[in-house]
Amino acid sequence: MSNFSVLNESSLHNTLKKLYAYQTDGSTEVEKFGHIYDIITKDGEVIEIQNKNLKQLYPKIKDTLEKGLKIKVVHPVVIRKNIELKDKDGNIIKKSRSSKKGSVYDIFREAAGISPILFDKNFTLEVPEINITEIRIKEETEVQSKNKKRRFKKDWNKINKKLDEINKIHTFKTADNYLALLPKKLPDEFCAKDIAKHLKEEKLCLARIYNNSNLIIWFLKKVELITQTKTENKSHYYKKVIKA
Repeated sequence: MSNFSVLNESSLHNTLKKLYAYQTDGSTEVEKFGHIYDIITKDGEVIEIQNKNLKQLYPKIKDTLEKGLKIKVVHPVVIRKNIELKDKDGNIIKKSRSSKKGSVYDIFREAAGISPILFDKNFTLEVPEINITEIRIKEETEVQSKNKKRRFKKDWNKINKKLDEINKIHTFKTADNYLALLPKKLPDEFCAKDIAKHLKEEKLCLARIYNNSNLIIWFLKKVELITQTKTENKSHYYKKVIKA
């Protein structure tokens, strides 16, 4: 295994934490009410940086809200990922760019895991669109990943992620914020195919369009922001419960 040890994702998490602490004149790693919070701002708002698995953070968010505190969860979405492959001494062997591209629409799957508190008046979900560099270490043999989730072994392990750039920040606090991600030219009654068509036409989401359109429907139904109106030609049609 590699002796070039850096905690996985520590650089990305720590950079975002320092950035938000600086912007809010906040203190980091603050212990309060039995929790250690990433940041508590000068105004007393809690900020938690969570790069993945929002559902795991749900008990902490819920307890924080029940204590009467305001909390903002920052969940970055990777739009572009550069890759640096290094040897065990930290020398760069190869640079490349991942073909995978994320979008703000990826947030629907994550937000579903904390759906009961999404519209609490003291809760805010902030989604920065970011570019990162993923650091990988070349291994001598093909190995399993540290989280044991690889179907096939590979001759590298990822050890770190670094923030390169923040492109745009989306803030989700109200129902309108989520509904605003629907295409502007979507008809009043729509199905998943309509969403996919208009996402493409309006160039809002060019990756995994059809999958994302079904994900949007699923999420908006779950949080009761759309309701089904009819079924036609095996397609389910919906309308907004609240207009954006």
